[in-house]
Amino acid sequence: MYPDKKPGVSKLPPERCESRAFLLAHLSDPHLSSLTGVGLSSLLNKRLLGYLSWYRKRQHIHTPQILEALLEDLAASAPDHVAVTGDLTHLGLPAEFRQAARWLAQLGSPESVTVVPGNHDAYIDAPWRETFAAWEPYLAGDHASSAAIFPSLRIRGPAALIGLSSARPSAPFLAVGTLGRAQLTRLEEMLEQTGKKGLVRIVLLHHPPAVGSIAWRKRLTDAPGLAEVLARQGAELILHGHAHLAQTRELVAGEKRIPVYGVPSASDSRHHPQRTARYHLYRLEKKAEKWSLHISARTFSRDQEQFVASEQKTLFLPMAER
Repeated sequence: MYPDKKPGVSKLPPERCESRAFLLAHLSDPHLSSLTGVGLSSLLNKRLLGYLSWYRKRQHIHTPQILEALLEDLAASAPDHVAVTGDLTHLGLPAEFRQAARWLAQLGSPESVTVVPGNHDAYIDAPWRETFAAWEPYLAGDHASSAAIFPSLRIRGPAALIGLSSARPSAPFLAVGTLGRAQLTRLEEMLEQTGKKGLVRIVLLHHPPAVGSIAWRKRLTDAPGLAEVLARQGAELILHGHAHLAQTRELVAGEKRIPVYGVPSASDSRHHPQRTARYHLYRLEKKAEKWSLHISARTFSRDQEQFVASEQKTLFLPMAER
C-alpha cells in the first residue's frame, strides 16, 4: 500500500482567512523522467510494460522543453501556491523520485507547493525511503503528528488544501486508484473542521472522482465512498489529473454539487485542444456572502513556444456552513 505512512495532520492551525485574493496554480502529470540508462533488472515486473509504452510513444509526447516553459510561465504568473496532482514519474523508480525532487525545488519551496501522488508514482510496491521520502516535505500537511500522511491539510489564506492519495500499485494493464476507508474517515473529520472555520475546502487527488470521467480500468475504485463523505460534509472545489485531458465536471453528492476540474499532462506536446499541456490558475476572492473563483487556463502554444492565456471562467461558490 502507498503513502499512508509517515507523519500527517491531526490538529488544525489557527484560522487564516485573509480578505485579499488568493491565487492557486494547478498542474498535473508532468512525467518528468527521461528513463535514460534504466537497467533491465529494474524492469522485471510491471515496469516493463510502462517502459515499452514510454519507448514506443510517451517519450515523444512528454517533452522537457515544455516543462522549462512551464517554470518560466509560473514564475511570471506568481501564484501564492502550486498544487501538483501526481504522476511526476513514469515508472516510480528511485532515480525518478530524485529527479522529480530536483524539479520540485525549481518549482518552489515545500511551503508553497503541495504534491499528491499518482498511479505512476506507485507503479509497484517499493520502500518509502527509496521513493516518496524524497518528496516528503511537499507531501506532508502543516502539522505532522499522526501515523498517516494522507489526507494532508495545508491552510493557505482562505483555502484549506486537502490532499488525498489514490496512488496504489495495481495489476498489469490497470491504472486504478483507491483511497481506502481509513483515509475517508480522516477526510470526513477534516472537511467538518475546516468547514466550521469557513475555509474554502479544495480537495486534491490524482484520479477523477466524478462518474464517467475515465475508463473503468483507470477509475477511482471507491469513488462512491468519497461521494458519501462529500454528501455529508461538502467541499467547494475538487482538482485532479490522471485523464490527460482538460475536464470540467460536477460531482453530485447528495444535495451538493461540487465543481471538479482536471488538467492534462503539463508536458504533453500533442496538438489537441483538450490534451495539449496546460495548467490552471484559480483566483479566490470573497464577495459578500460568496466566494468568487476566477479560473484561467494557460495552454502551451507550439507556435510561440510558450504558455498563453486560453479559456477563462468565473464561478461563485457558496460559503461553507459553520
